[in-house]
Amino acid sequence: MSTIKKLKANKRIALVAHDHKKADLIDWVVYNKAALSAHQLFATGTTGRLVEEALDRPVVKLLSGPLGGDQQIGAMIAGGEIDMMFFFWDPMEAQPHDSDVKALLRLCIAWNLPMACDRATADFLITSPFMHQAYEATLPDYTDYLHREIKEE
Repeated sequence: MSTIKKLKANKRIALVAHDHKKADLIDWVVYNKAALSAHQLFATGTTGRLVEEALDRPVVKLLSGPLGGDQQIGAMIAGGEIDMMFFFWDPMEAQPHDSDVKALLRLCIAWNLPMACDRATADFLITSPFMHQAYEATLPDYTDYLHREIKEE
């Protein structure tokens, strides 16, 4: 049996960008300033400061990604406190915290969370009618998985 998570019209959005993608994310948020103004923004470390300066509005700033910010966002996703994520990550650069990056992407999929990892996908998400209205997302049912885990222990 699946559970329905009701997303409000005002979304809680996580913004994350690797060093070589920060300029791309900042360009994108500035271009979409009006659309983002209705939503609550969360961001890791330097990205949060840059977004806050570019948009001249408050952003909930977490730790730098490698220092735990990715894990903070992951915990918020697992706890149902984030509705969607824009994560401009650099596929050409090895990341010292690559396992944290992969965990964030996995959590978005596990919890059926809309996520964009590049500008084209971000453009599609932000222009979706669901972006600015309430939406009912179906959360996967992990009961069988959890029971399997218990039996294996």
